[in-house]
Amino acid sequence: MIRLEKISKEYFMGEVEIKALDSVDLAIQRGEFISIMGPSGSGKSTMLHILGALDQPSSGCYYLEDVAITELSDQELSRIRNKHFGFIFQSYNLFNELTALENVTVPMMYAKFPKRERNELARTLLERVGMGHRVSHYPNQLSGGEQQRVAIARALANNPTLILADEPTGNLATDQGEEILRILSELNEQGTTVVIVTHDSKVAQSAKRLIQLRDGRIVNDAPIQKAIS
Repeated sequence: MIRLEKISKEYFMGEVEIKALDSVDLAIQRGEFISIMGPSGSGKSTMLHILGALDQPSSGCYYLEDVAITELSDQELSRIRNKHFGFIFQSYNLFNELTALENVTVPMMYAKFPKRERNELARTLLERVGMGHRVSHYPNQLSGGEQQRVAIARALANNPTLILADEPTGNLATDQGEEILRILSELNEQGTTVVIVTHDSKVAQSAKRLIQLRDGRIVNDAPIQKAIS
Protein backbone atom coordinates (compact mmCIF):
# COMPACT_ATOMS: atom_id res chain seq x y z
CA MET A 1 0.00 0.00 0.00
CA ILE A 2 2.74 2.47 1.05
CA ARG A 3 6.43 2.31 0.26
CA LEU A 4 9.11 4.78 1.33
CA GLU A 5 12.44 4.55 -0.43
CA LYS A 6 15.50 6.38 0.92
CA ILE A 7 13.37 9.12 2.47
CA SER A 8 15.35 11.93 4.12
CA LYS A 9 14.17 15.20 5.63
CA GLU A 10 16.41 18.08 6.64
CA TYR A 11 15.55 21.31 8.41
CA PHE A 12 17.70 24.36 9.00
CA MET A 13 17.85 26.25 12.30
CA GLY A 14 19.85 29.29 11.27
CA GLU A 15 22.88 27.81 9.58
CA VAL A 16 22.63 24.48 11.40
CA GLU A 17 21.19 21.55 9.44
CA ILE A 18 18.95 19.17 11.38
CA LYS A 19 18.41 15.75 9.77
CA ALA A 20 14.99 14.60 10.98
CA LEU A 21 14.93 11.48 8.77
CA ASP A 22 17.98 9.80 7.29
CA SER A 23 17.49 7.54 4.23
CA VAL A 24 14.46 5.65 5.62
CA ASP A 25 13.03 2.60 3.84
CA LEU A 26 9.59 1.44 4.97
CA ALA A 27 6.69 -0.62 3.61
CA ILE A 28 3.17 -0.60 5.07
CA GLN A 29 0.68 -3.23 3.95
CA ARG A 30 -3.07 -2.79 3.89
CA GLY A 31 -4.68 -3.83 7.18
CA GLU A 32 -1.61 -3.40 9.38
CA PHE A 33 -1.63 -1.83 12.85
CA ILE A 34 1.73 -0.15 13.46
CA SER A 35 3.19 1.88 16.29
CA ILE A 36 6.15 4.21 15.74
CA MET A 37 8.25 4.96 18.83
CA GLY A 38 11.38 6.90 19.59
CA PRO A 39 12.82 9.53 21.93
CA SER A 40 12.20 13.22 21.40
CA GLY A 41 13.91 14.33 18.21
CA SER A 42 14.08 10.82 16.74
CA GLY A 43 11.98 11.78 13.71
CA LYS A 44 8.73 9.97 14.52
CA SER A 45 6.43 12.99 14.06
CA THR A 46 8.27 13.94 10.87
CA MET A 47 7.69 10.42 9.55
CA LEU A 48 3.98 10.62 10.34
CA HIS A 49 3.71 14.00 8.58
CA ILE A 50 5.42 12.60 5.49
CA LEU A 51 3.26 9.45 5.54
CA GLY A 52 0.19 11.68 5.61
CA ALA A 53 1.50 14.00 2.86
CA LEU A 54 1.45 16.89 5.34
CA ASP A 55 5.14 17.45 4.61
CA GLN A 56 7.43 16.64 1.72
CA PRO A 57 10.75 14.80 2.06
CA SER A 58 13.99 16.50 1.10
CA SER A 59 14.95 13.43 -0.93
CA GLY A 60 13.76 9.92 -1.65
CA CYS A 61 10.49 8.65 -3.08
CA TYR A 62 7.08 7.95 -1.55
CA TYR A 63 4.80 5.46 -3.33
CA LEU A 64 1.10 5.22 -2.50
CA GLU A 65 -0.63 2.29 -4.22
CA ASP A 66 2.45 2.11 -6.51
CA VAL A 67 2.04 5.77 -7.55
CA ALA A 68 4.95 8.11 -6.79
CA ILE A 69 3.44 11.11 -4.99
CA THR A 70 6.67 12.84 -4.00
CA GLU A 71 6.61 15.40 -6.79
CA LEU A 72 2.88 16.10 -6.94
CA SER A 73 1.49 19.62 -6.70
CA ASP A 74 0.00 20.98 -3.47
CA GLN A 75 -3.48 20.70 -4.98
CA GLU A 76 -2.96 17.07 -5.90
CA LEU A 77 -1.52 16.29 -2.46
CA SER A 78 -4.51 17.95 -0.81
CA ARG A 79 -6.84 15.71 -2.81
CA ILE A 80 -4.83 12.63 -1.80
CA ARG A 81 -4.87 13.63 1.88
CA ASN A 82 -8.63 14.03 1.85
CA LYS A 83 -9.24 10.78 -0.02
CA HIS A 84 -6.68 8.43 1.52
CA PHE A 85 -5.79 9.63 5.04
CA GLY A 86 -7.60 10.19 8.30
CA PHE A 87 -5.76 12.16 10.97
CA ILE A 88 -6.06 12.00 14.77
CA PHE A 89 -4.03 14.48 16.83
CA GLN A 90 -3.12 14.71 20.49
CA SER A 91 -4.94 18.05 20.79
CA TYR A 92 -8.03 16.79 18.88
CA ASN A 93 -8.01 19.78 16.45
CA LEU A 94 -11.78 20.17 16.52
CA PHE A 95 -13.47 23.43 15.50
CA ASN A 96 -14.82 24.98 18.71
CA GLU A 97 -17.62 26.80 16.88
CA LEU A 98 -18.96 23.57 15.33
CA THR A 99 -20.99 20.79 16.93
CA ALA A 100 -19.71 17.22 17.03
CA LEU A 101 -21.84 16.42 13.98
CA GLU A 102 -20.58 19.45 12.06
CA ASN A 103 -16.96 18.66 12.91
CA VAL A 104 -17.33 15.18 11.45
CA THR A 105 -18.85 16.55 8.24
CA VAL A 106 -15.90 18.88 7.48
CA PRO A 107 -13.84 16.39 5.38
CA MET A 108 -17.00 15.44 3.50
CA MET A 109 -17.63 19.10 2.64
CA TYR A 110 -14.22 19.24 0.95
CA ALA A 111 -15.12 16.04 -0.88
CA LYS A 112 -18.37 17.72 -2.02
CA PHE A 113 -20.77 15.24 -0.40
CA PRO A 114 -24.41 16.44 -0.52
CA LYS A 115 -25.46 17.96 2.82
CA ARG A 116 -28.06 15.31 3.65
CA GLU A 117 -25.64 12.49 2.86
CA ARG A 118 -22.81 13.91 4.95
CA ASN A 119 -25.10 14.56 7.92
CA GLU A 120 -26.44 11.00 7.79
CA LEU A 121 -22.95 9.53 7.52
CA ALA A 122 -21.65 11.75 10.33
CA ARG A 123 -24.42 10.48 12.63
CA THR A 124 -23.55 6.89 11.71
CA LEU A 125 -19.86 7.45 12.43
CA LEU A 126 -20.57 9.14 15.76
CA GLU A 127 -22.77 6.19 16.70
CA ARG A 128 -19.93 3.88 15.71
CA VAL A 129 -17.57 5.51 18.25
CA GLY A 130 -20.20 5.73 21.00
CA MET A 131 -21.02 9.43 20.54
CA GLY A 132 -24.47 9.22 18.99
CA HIS A 133 -25.97 10.91 22.04
CA ARG A 134 -23.64 13.94 21.76
CA VAL A 135 -24.10 14.98 18.12
CA SER A 136 -25.31 18.49 19.00
CA HIS A 137 -22.68 19.22 21.64
CA TYR A 138 -19.77 21.59 21.10
CA PRO A 139 -16.16 20.60 21.93
CA ASN A 140 -16.15 22.66 25.15
CA GLN A 141 -19.12 20.58 26.32
CA LEU A 142 -17.23 17.31 25.86
CA SER A 143 -14.54 15.56 27.89
CA GLY A 144 -11.12 14.93 26.36
CA GLY A 145 -12.02 11.32 25.64
CA GLU A 146 -15.28 12.36 23.98
CA GLN A 147 -13.49 14.96 21.86
CA GLN A 148 -11.02 12.31 20.70
CA ARG A 149 -13.90 10.01 19.75
CA VAL A 150 -15.34 12.81 17.62
CA ALA A 151 -11.88 13.22 16.07
CA ILE A 152 -11.82 9.49 15.24
CA ALA A 153 -15.26 9.74 13.63
CA ARG A 154 -14.01 12.70 11.58
CA ALA A 155 -10.92 10.71 10.57
CA LEU A 156 -13.23 7.99 9.19
CA ALA A 157 -15.44 10.40 7.25
CA ASN A 158 -14.06 9.69 3.78
CA ASN A 159 -13.36 5.98 4.34
CA PRO A 160 -9.58 6.52 4.43
CA THR A 161 -6.92 4.08 3.29
CA LEU A 162 -4.89 4.84 6.41
CA ILE A 163 -5.52 6.38 9.84
CA LEU A 164 -2.54 8.30 11.23
CA ALA A 165 -2.68 9.03 14.96
CA ASP A 166 -0.13 11.35 16.59
CA GLU A 167 -0.01 10.66 20.37
CA PRO A 168 -3.81 10.03 20.36
CA THR A 169 -3.93 9.30 24.11
CA GLY A 170 -1.36 11.91 25.19
CA ASN A 171 -3.86 14.33 26.77
CA LEU A 172 -6.19 11.71 28.21
CA ALA A 173 -6.65 10.01 31.55
CA THR A 174 -5.65 6.33 31.59
CA ASP A 175 -9.18 4.94 31.25
CA GLN A 176 -10.05 7.37 28.44
CA GLY A 177 -6.82 6.49 26.65
CA GLU A 178 -7.56 2.78 26.92
CA GLU A 179 -10.99 3.36 25.40
CA ILE A 180 -9.47 5.23 22.43
CA LEU A 181 -7.00 2.40 21.85
CA ARG A 182 -9.84 -0.11 22.02
CA ILE A 183 -11.70 1.81 19.30
CA LEU A 184 -8.59 1.96 17.11
CA SER A 185 -8.02 -1.77 17.60
CA GLU A 186 -11.61 -2.53 16.62
CA LEU A 187 -11.26 -0.38 13.50
CA ASN A 188 -8.12 -2.30 12.58
CA GLU A 189 -9.89 -5.63 13.11
CA GLN A 190 -12.55 -4.38 10.69
CA GLY A 191 -9.86 -3.78 8.07
CA THR A 192 -8.66 -0.21 8.60
CA THR A 193 -4.90 0.35 8.45
CA VAL A 194 -3.69 2.27 11.53
CA VAL A 195 -0.37 3.92 12.37
CA ILE A 196 0.18 5.40 15.85
CA VAL A 197 3.07 7.65 16.85
CA THR A 198 3.73 7.40 20.59
CA HIS A 199 6.43 7.67 23.24
CA ASP A 200 4.52 5.30 25.54
CA SER A 201 5.42 1.60 25.33
CA LYS A 202 2.05 0.62 26.82
CA VAL A 203 0.27 2.46 24.00
CA ALA A 204 2.61 0.83 21.47
CA GLN A 205 1.58 -2.63 22.67
CA SER A 206 -1.93 -2.08 21.33
CA ALA A 207 -0.47 -2.38 17.81
CA LYS A 208 0.82 -5.47 16.01
CA ARG A 209 4.10 -4.13 14.65
CA LEU A 210 6.62 -1.79 16.26
CA ILE A 211 8.96 0.55 14.42
CA GLN A 212 11.58 2.24 16.58
CA LEU A 213 13.42 5.36 15.42
CA ARG A 214 16.64 6.91 16.64
CA ASP A 215 18.40 9.88 15.07
CA GLY A 216 16.13 9.74 12.06
CA ARG A 217 16.77 6.07 11.29
CA ILE A 218 14.79 2.88 11.82
CA VAL A 219 16.70 0.84 14.40
CA ASN A 220 14.06 -1.84 14.96
CA ASP A 221 11.09 -3.14 13.01
CA ALA A 222 9.39 -6.25 14.35
CA PRO A 223 6.10 -7.77 15.47
CA ILE A 224 5.06 -6.35 18.84
CA GLN A 225 5.29 -9.64 20.72
CA LYS A 226 8.93 -9.98 19.66
CA ALA A 227 9.85 -6.32 20.01
CA ILE A 228 8.48 -5.53 23.48
CA SER A 229 9.04 -7.67 26.55
